[in-house]
Amino acid sequence: MAESKTDVLQGTLDLMVLKTLDALGSLHGYGIAQRIQQVSGDMLRLNQGTLYPALLRLEQRGWIESKWGVSENNRRARYYSLTRAGRKQLQRETEDWKRIAAIMARLLNGAEAK
Repeated sequence: MAESKTDVLQGTLDLMVLKTLDALGSLHGYGIAQRIQQVSGDMLRLNQGTLYPALLRLEQRGWIESKWGVSENNRRARYYSLTRAGRKQLQRETEDWKRIAAIMARLLNGAEAK
């Protein structure tokens, strides 16, 4: 079976994490990774070396916050949730992403400039 590698740009990963927390509420890192993998149809798998630096960066920017809790399997885990600033950032990034996706769709479909 041929393997395809899917690289995730930093800003795209941030948007995925913010949207996941917005949709599902407070989650631990493993739960966030599982949800992104599930939504991507198993095409995107995040490893700890990718996800945890992103979570730290988002927390330092004030877009998410974390606190310790106990996971489903009775282990200590850090749970992340969206802040008010994070909701505003999610809205901004969603609008930016839609604008960029529309531009890319026009370019890839060969739309001519008017």
